[in-house]
Order: sequence, then C-alpha cells, then structure tokens
Amino acid sequence: MTAGTLPALYGEDFAADPGRHYERLRRQGPLARVEIAPGADAVLVTDYQAALDVLRDTHTFSKDPRPWPDTIPEDSPVRSVLAYRPAVTFADGDTHSRHRKVIGDSLGLLGPHLLQTQVSDAAAQLIGRFAAAGSADLVADYARRLPLRVFNTWFGVPDAEGELLAGRLSSMFDSGADAQDASAELVKVIGGLVADRRARPQRDLTSYFIQHPVGLDDAEAIMQIAVTFSGGYEFTANLIANTLLHMLADPRYDGSVYAGAMTAHEAINEVLWRNPPQSTSSGYYVRYDTTFHGVGLRAGQLVLVSYAAANSQSAPGGETDAWGASESAHLAWSAGPHSCPARQPALLIAISAVEQLTSRLCDMRLTRPAADLRWRPGPFQRSLTALPVRFTPWAPKAPAPAEDEV
Repeated sequence: MTAGTLPALYGEDFAADPGRHYERLRRQGPLARVEIAPGADAVLVTDYQAALDVLRDTHTFSKDPRPWPDTIPEDSPVRSVLAYRPAVTFADGDTHSRHRKVIGDSLGLLGPHLLQTQVSDAAAQLIGRFAAAGSADLVADYARRLPLRVFNTWFGVPDAEGELLAGRLSSMFDSGADAQDASAELVKVIGGLVADRRARPQRDLTSYFIQHPVGLDDAEAIMQIAVTFSGGYEFTANLIANTLLHMLADPRYDGSVYAGAMTAHEAINEVLWRNPPQSTSSGYYVRYDTTFHGVGLRAGQLVLVSYAAANSQSAPGGETDAWGASESAHLAWSAGPHSCPARQPALLIAISAVEQLTSRLCDMRLTRPAADLRWRPGPFQRSLTALPVRFTPWAPKAPAPAEDEV
C-alpha cells in the first residue's frame, strides 16, 4: 500500500468506531501500516504481546527521532505530537532517566490528602454552577474544567492562561490544521512562566522543576513542564468524561450512577481497558533493520503502539471480579521505561472527580443515545466532544453565616 491508500487512523469515521478499524487491522497480523494524517504513515502495533515488546525493548526501539530521516510532512498536524523536543518523551538512556527523575520527584511532593481536598473544592464549585439548571455538558462544564483547575494550581498558572493552554492542547491532540501553531503557543506561555519563576520562585511545581538538583536548562524545563501539564491534563480530563459515559450508559447502574454495581475505581478500570483516554502512543523508531513478530521493519521506521487495540485483544471477561484482578495488566498507562509517571495523581483526581459528581447528581441521564455522541478526531486520544445530561435540579446549600452576621 502507498500513502493515501493506507487505512486511516483519523477522521470522523475512525473516531466514531475505532474498534471496527482495529479489528480489521488485526487481521493483517500484529503490526499494520496506517496513515495517521494525510501524507504521514506509520506502523501500528495492535497485538498485546507485540505492544509490550515494543514498550519494553530499548535495544530495538528508540524514542529519539533525530537520527532518522524525517518522513512527516512539514505542515502535518501530527508534528505537534511527534516532532522532537528536549523532553522525556523523546529521550533514551541517561537523558530520559534525568528528565523522568525531575517529573517523578516533583509529582511526589503532592500529598494525596491535599490533592483530594483540591479536587473536592473544585468539584463543589463547578457543580454549583450548573446543579440548579437540571442539565449540563459534563465535558465542557466538568471533565475538562476540574483537572484544569488542579493543574493550574500545581504549576502556578493564572486561570486565564490555563484556559488558553486547555484550548491549545485540544488543538494539538486533535491533530487539526492549527496543531503546530497551538504547540508553539503552549511553549511560549510556559516559557514565560519559567522565566518568571527563575526570578521569583514560588511553592509550585514550576519552581520545583527549575530548582531540581539535576539542573534543567530553560529549554528542558519548559518541555518537561509542557509534557507533564499537557499529557496529564488531557489524559485525566478524558478519563473522567469516558468514565462518566461508561457509568451513564451501562445497564448495571440501573438508573443510579451513585448506587450502581461498581465503585468509581472499578468503573475507571474498565474504561482504562475498554476505552483508554490515550488510545495510541507517541513515536518509537526502529534502531536497525530487523524482523519483529514476523514483520520486517526498516531502520528509522516510525512505530506506534495502539493501547486501545492491544487492550481489546487481551481484555478479561465482563465480570467485575475479573476486571478488578487485572487492574495492572492494561496498557492505558503504557509500560516499560516510558510508562506514565503521573499514574497515581491522575487516578486519584479521576476517582475523586467521579465520586464527587455522582454522589451529588445521582439521577443523571444522557439526553441522547450514547451511540449518537461524537468523538474528537485524531489518532492519539479517545475523547468526547460533549456529554449532555439532565438530572433533578439541585441547589447547593449556602455556607452558614458567621456568628457576627446572625
């Protein structure tokens, strides 16, 4: 097949039912050539064991695209995700370990109790805005706003700039026409934040990244913050929305998302298996000509791992106990040296966000069939455009007046 005739991993048809496309690709074997944007092709791994082998095999696969010919067109929207930057996602060996240590050590400063308090406060404020209306779009009004508030607080990003970053991130991960401009604007905003914290350090993650003993330069600091903010925010927002849809559409909840058959944690685990928020990895590059799982690969060839396709091949049965027992086996957090370093805080945010909403608005109903909901385009994420619901209007209680006001 040539570019233009390859199966497309983008567009509305793919976004509407990626599972059908993955099943067709799997018939070709564990790896298949696909088009990830017009004129940009890659090898996609759809087999679970082959996916694990790519993610863990640093001898055969590199994350750094620079040694190889650049086959992505200059104006391609996927360059916003795949083009080299001095970031942990494009590094191997000691450089990767150095960048990852900054991220892991800094995120380790976030105590679970403080994080739960931040999520609870943000949830109460956001729910209070739409609870009395009896309807809401749980994507725009809740799932995307809640983690944004938390991430803004962590990194010391002003709310107005945080809203700008969220919009730019959507463009990047959708791989739309303005994706490269969005990426440049993201770097510009974070660059200003880094310059400010160099001069005036504060008690936030931006300052911790800069002050870490490994000594990141400005370009490195900007990119580690950008990767952590963008990947963490997008993943968590999509995980919240996908979980809420799963609970609203699943008959096991029998009319109540609060008193249903599973906890929020169990529902999230099912989503991480069945509908992972990041559906496809960023790039891996073949170090030398080789045969991999029976498929010939050329040095420098771009390889992507489909977490969603691999999960669907290896997913356990539908019983709740089976899902719980397999919690660590899915690939939604990736695997190997490049597995997600923000797994615990992201999971805690998502669980708390779902619990806070479903405990307050337990009779939520979708306003349209789940099959009619639309998904954002692009090969890298699985993300709803909207999640409209209705529920019994509810007015949060006003805080008790101070004693001197009584």
